[in-house]
Amino acid sequence: MLLAGAAPIGAQVPDTIRLSPPSPPSVRPLRPLPAFFHSLAIPGWAQAKLDRKLTASLFVLWEGVTLGMTLKAATEVRYLERIAADSVRIDGKKREQQDWLFLLLFNHLFSGLEAYVSSQLQDFPADVHFRALPRGFGVGVSVPLRWP
Repeated sequence: MLLAGAAPIGAQVPDTIRLSPPSPPSVRPLRPLPAFFHSLAIPGWAQAKLDRKLTASLFVLWEGVTLGMTLKAATEVRYLERIAADSVRIDGKKREQQDWLFLLLFNHLFSGLEAYVSSQLQDFPADVHFRALPRGFGVGVSVPLRWP
Protein backbone atom coordinates (compact mmCIF):
# COMPACT_ATOMS: atom_id res chain seq x y z
CA MET A 1 0.00 0.00 0.00
CA LEU A 2 2.88 2.34 0.71
CA LEU A 3 4.55 1.45 -2.61
CA ALA A 4 1.48 2.19 -4.72
CA GLY A 5 1.54 5.92 -4.03
CA ALA A 6 5.30 6.42 -4.24
CA ALA A 7 6.79 8.43 -7.13
CA PRO A 8 9.29 6.66 -9.38
CA ILE A 9 12.94 7.17 -8.60
CA GLY A 10 15.16 8.79 -11.27
CA ALA A 11 16.90 5.52 -12.04
CA GLN A 12 13.54 3.86 -12.71
CA VAL A 13 12.40 6.36 -15.34
CA PRO A 14 12.66 4.78 -18.81
CA ASP A 15 15.23 6.34 -21.07
CA THR A 16 13.69 8.23 -23.99
CA ILE A 17 16.92 8.93 -25.88
CA ARG A 18 17.14 6.91 -29.08
CA LEU A 19 20.59 6.03 -30.29
CA SER A 20 21.17 5.72 -34.00
CA PRO A 21 22.37 2.32 -35.15
CA PRO A 22 26.13 2.03 -35.36
CA SER A 23 27.53 2.85 -38.75
CA PRO A 24 29.19 -0.01 -40.60
CA PRO A 25 32.96 -0.10 -40.23
CA SER A 26 34.55 1.79 -43.06
CA VAL A 27 37.68 0.71 -44.82
CA ARG A 28 40.49 3.16 -44.36
CA PRO A 29 41.38 4.62 -47.75
CA LEU A 30 44.58 3.21 -49.15
CA ARG A 31 46.39 5.13 -51.84
CA PRO A 32 47.23 3.22 -55.04
CA LEU A 33 51.04 3.33 -54.97
CA PRO A 34 51.43 2.18 -51.33
CA ALA A 35 48.86 -0.54 -52.04
CA PHE A 36 50.94 -1.72 -55.00
CA PHE A 37 54.15 -1.90 -52.95
CA HIS A 38 52.42 -3.57 -49.97
CA SER A 39 51.15 -6.42 -52.13
CA LEU A 40 54.33 -6.53 -54.19
CA ALA A 41 56.26 -7.25 -50.98
CA ILE A 42 53.70 -9.64 -49.45
CA PRO A 43 50.94 -10.83 -51.81
CA GLY A 44 47.51 -10.23 -50.31
CA TRP A 45 48.58 -7.60 -47.78
CA ALA A 46 46.88 -4.62 -49.44
CA GLN A 47 43.88 -6.76 -50.38
CA ALA A 48 43.40 -7.56 -46.69
CA LYS A 49 43.71 -3.86 -45.83
CA LEU A 50 41.07 -3.09 -48.46
CA ASP A 51 38.73 -5.66 -46.86
CA ARG A 52 39.02 -8.05 -49.81
CA LYS A 53 39.60 -11.14 -47.71
CA LEU A 54 38.87 -13.77 -50.37
CA THR A 55 41.24 -12.19 -52.87
CA ALA A 56 43.91 -11.82 -50.21
CA SER A 57 43.57 -15.46 -49.16
CA LEU A 58 43.82 -16.65 -52.77
CA PHE A 59 47.05 -14.70 -53.28
CA VAL A 60 48.46 -16.09 -50.01
CA LEU A 61 47.41 -19.62 -50.98
CA TRP A 62 49.06 -19.40 -54.40
CA GLU A 63 52.15 -17.87 -52.78
CA GLY A 64 52.42 -20.91 -50.53
CA VAL A 65 51.98 -23.34 -53.41
CA THR A 66 54.56 -21.68 -55.65
CA LEU A 67 57.05 -21.17 -52.83
CA GLY A 68 56.70 -24.78 -51.73
CA MET A 69 57.11 -26.12 -55.25
CA THR A 70 60.11 -23.85 -55.91
CA LEU A 71 61.83 -25.18 -52.80
CA LYS A 72 60.87 -28.77 -53.67
CA ALA A 73 62.31 -28.44 -57.17
CA ALA A 74 65.52 -26.89 -55.76
CA THR A 75 65.88 -29.81 -53.35
CA GLU A 76 65.42 -32.26 -56.22
CA VAL A 77 68.04 -30.45 -58.32
CA ARG A 78 70.55 -30.72 -55.46
CA TYR A 79 69.71 -34.41 -55.02
CA LEU A 80 70.13 -35.15 -58.73
CA GLU A 81 73.48 -33.33 -58.75
CA ARG A 82 74.63 -35.21 -55.65
CA ILE A 83 73.91 -38.63 -57.15
CA ALA A 84 75.41 -37.55 -60.50
CA ALA A 85 72.23 -38.20 -62.44
CA ASP A 86 71.81 -37.78 -66.16
CA SER A 87 72.37 -34.17 -67.28
CA VAL A 88 69.08 -34.22 -69.21
CA ARG A 89 67.17 -34.95 -65.97
CA ILE A 90 69.08 -32.24 -64.11
CA ASP A 91 68.41 -29.69 -66.85
CA GLY A 92 64.72 -30.61 -66.89
CA LYS A 93 64.46 -30.22 -63.13
CA LYS A 94 66.28 -26.86 -63.29
CA ARG A 95 63.76 -25.68 -65.91
CA GLU A 96 60.95 -26.82 -63.61
CA GLN A 97 62.51 -24.85 -60.75
CA GLN A 98 62.75 -21.76 -62.98
CA ASP A 99 59.10 -22.16 -64.00
CA TRP A 100 57.95 -22.25 -60.38
CA LEU A 101 60.18 -19.28 -59.55
CA PHE A 102 58.64 -17.35 -62.45
CA LEU A 103 55.13 -18.15 -61.16
CA LEU A 104 56.19 -17.01 -57.69
CA LEU A 105 57.43 -13.67 -59.03
CA PHE A 106 54.37 -13.32 -61.26
CA ASN A 107 52.15 -13.80 -58.18
CA HIS A 108 53.93 -10.89 -56.48
CA LEU A 109 53.57 -8.64 -59.52
CA PHE A 110 49.94 -9.57 -60.19
CA SER A 111 49.03 -9.09 -56.52
CA GLY A 112 50.58 -5.63 -56.59
CA LEU A 113 48.76 -4.67 -59.77
CA GLU A 114 45.46 -5.99 -58.44
CA ALA A 115 45.92 -3.99 -55.23
CA TYR A 116 46.68 -0.87 -57.27
CA VAL A 117 43.46 -1.23 -59.26
CA SER A 118 41.41 -2.18 -56.18
CA SER A 119 42.59 0.90 -54.31
CA GLN A 120 41.54 3.03 -57.28
CA LEU A 121 38.06 1.46 -57.20
CA GLN A 122 37.54 1.27 -53.43
CA ASP A 123 34.87 3.99 -53.49
CA PHE A 124 32.98 2.36 -56.37
CA PRO A 125 29.37 1.65 -55.32
CA ALA A 126 28.94 -1.90 -54.16
CA ASP A 127 25.29 -2.17 -55.14
CA VAL A 128 25.63 -3.69 -58.59
CA HIS A 129 22.42 -5.59 -59.33
CA PHE A 130 21.75 -8.35 -61.81
CA ARG A 131 18.22 -8.93 -63.04
CA ALA A 132 16.54 -11.09 -65.65
CA LEU A 133 15.46 -9.30 -68.81
CA PRO A 134 11.70 -9.20 -69.49
CA ARG A 135 11.86 -10.84 -72.94
CA GLY A 136 14.20 -13.58 -73.88
CA PHE A 137 17.33 -14.86 -72.28
CA GLY A 138 20.07 -12.79 -70.79
CA VAL A 139 20.97 -10.71 -67.82
CA GLY A 140 20.82 -6.93 -67.47
CA VAL A 141 23.24 -5.06 -65.27
CA SER A 142 22.38 -1.81 -63.55
CA VAL A 143 25.32 0.21 -62.29
CA PRO A 144 24.54 3.49 -60.52
CA LEU A 145 26.90 6.32 -61.45
CA ARG A 146 27.45 9.59 -59.65
CA TRP A 147 27.98 12.66 -61.78
CA PRO A 148 29.81 15.54 -60.08
